[in-house]
Amino acid sequence: MDENLHNLTWDDLRQWAGGKVLGRGKTYIKNVRDLARTENGGLAAWVSGSDDYATRVEAGRDGDLESLCTCPYQWGPCKHAVAVILAGLEQIEAGRVIPPIDRAGELYRTLVDQVDVDDDDDDREEDDDDGKTGAGTNVAAQSHAPDRHIAAILGTKSKDELISLVLALAARHPEVERKIIEDEQLHSGRIDKLVAALRREIRTVTREEAWYNPWNEEGHRPDYSHIQEQLAALLGQGQADLVLDLGRELWQEGKTQVEQADDEGDSAEQIGACMEIVFRAAMASSLSRPAQVLWMIDTLMEDQYSMCDACEQFARSPVYGQGDWVEVAANLEERLIAMTKRRSGDLSGRYDRTMIIDWLSEALKNSGQEEKVVPLLEREVDATLGYERLVDTLLQAGNHELARRWCIEGYQKTATTAAGIAAGLQRRLRELAVREKKRDLVAAYRADDFFASPSIATFSELRQAAEQIGCWPAVRSASLAFLESGQRPERASGQGDRPPWPLPAPEVVAGPSGRSPREYPDLSTLIDIALREQRLDDVVSLYQAQRQTRRPGVGKGREVAAAVAATHPDVALAIWQELVITRIKLVKPSAYEEAAVYLRKMRTVYQQTERPGGWEEL
Repeated sequence: MDENLHNLTWDDLRQWAGGKVLGRGKTYIKNVRDLARTENGGLAAWVSGSDDYATRVEAGRDGDLESLCTCPYQWGPCKHAVAVILAGLEQIEAGRVIPPIDRAGELYRTLVDQVDVDDDDDDREEDDDDGKTGAGTNVAAQSHAPDRHIAAILGTKSKDELISLVLALAARHPEVERKIIEDEQLHSGRIDKLVAALRREIRTVTREEAWYNPWNEEGHRPDYSHIQEQLAALLGQGQADLVLDLGRELWQEGKTQVEQADDEGDSAEQIGACMEIVFRAAMASSLSRPAQVLWMIDTLMEDQYSMCDACEQFARSPVYGQGDWVEVAANLEERLIAMTKRRSGDLSGRYDRTMIIDWLSEALKNSGQEEKVVPLLEREVDATLGYERLVDTLLQAGNHELARRWCIEGYQKTATTAAGIAAGLQRRLRELAVREKKRDLVAAYRADDFFASPSIATFSELRQAAEQIGCWPAVRSASLAFLESGQRPERASGQGDRPPWPLPAPEVVAGPSGRSPREYPDLSTLIDIALREQRLDDVVSLYQAQRQTRRPGVGKGREVAAAVAATHPDVALAIWQELVITRIKLVKPSAYEEAAVYLRKMRTVYQQTERPGGWEEL
């Protein structure tokens, strides 16, 4: 497998395919079959969906990903290509070898046929560039090689033969007949029947049940492709107002369908693609430009399923100038005032209010009224709990002192009711201390994190901060004592024989984490720290204490045994033997396999300690 493919990260794939396609591709991994390695180090496979698609992905000469798929998707990398890459990475991580592609197989032939078509396309384009295009070449057919091939065949037929052929196709394929009639209606301007039919189709498709069971690949996914095609065709004919009107109906009906759908997001993705056309129509409609932006904002605020994420770009288009945003800001401000009169402080009302404030803040900035943003956020901060947004805005403006004051006030008001917001404010206070190079305060916040949620990770972060100010030995001793007693050292500082706590008090102090109450001594964390510090005698002692309080198979046995096998072999053997017995009692093949792993470890230790009799007795 090519190194460029092997080293791909999730962010690389997101940048290549886009977030939505990447998400859809992840759900198709299980649909990948006959995965094979191509001659160029790429990947090829069949990917099943509404049909079986031959798919190939390779790294080009410059390292960029290139994909080829027989699916009808034409707007960039498809979900099938993403699925093939993810399936290949899974095989590599599992240590399984990906076989070379069978050159005599159907997959290889299908991909080669597709490549041949593309190569023929390139050759013809070169001919065109040299001025060698034949007089009978169909210009519309130059965009796709298959079209040119068909054009060459059709060019040999008479008018009557062509009419007969089209009539036969229309008789066999109703969609051909529909396409002919719809095109005639579009180009003649007689679109009343077309629009009426499209409106009926929107109502029909949005009321279909949308579901899919990936285990048996059964389900029903509504098809919006024709609706999308017709909306684009109407917009292309200058019918922007009509498309906007149809889009409004599609949006209202489609939201209900998506809310009830269980089809892995397929309906939401298709409706989102249609809405991109509708947003474009809004920009070309007879609405005033401020009204266009407001309609887009309203639609985006109603979008609870991220269907229109790609459409935010239209609302932020440079087409809309400062004067347009002045009107938008005034409208949103009026709405906010009206909302204040009728909305209560419930969660739903707070969400709606927050959305209005976010867009109003952006409108004020875009309209040259940025000085109004902070006062707006300050007025609304209690109603929306928007402390983090306010603090971030102040930090961006360089007003650190006011940002600090709001962090402290916001923390005090949210510590017991909105722990996530409180934690975010505390993190910003720590980041402020880092920015201002107050290292003792940074260490104090790291200590607070550790006392609120003891773990090897928070202990390591505390160590790094305390070492920078030269007080790690005292902080370490107090932290280990905390894990024994559960008593925070700064609160017992100087009491009895306790040494003074070397760190200052942070501006806010976190309470216990939202997890289940901890029991002290916290033997699990003490063991983790002893393992990290390679105090193996302490590891054994702490583990023996933990065994008195835990049932077999629970605790740090696996980690302890692996760490002390060389220095305390009898301890490791006892742990592994206990694990073997508990696994065998489960009477399951997977448990037997796990027990065999521990038995092999035991045999190694018996051999290394020259006690073959112990192994034979076992």
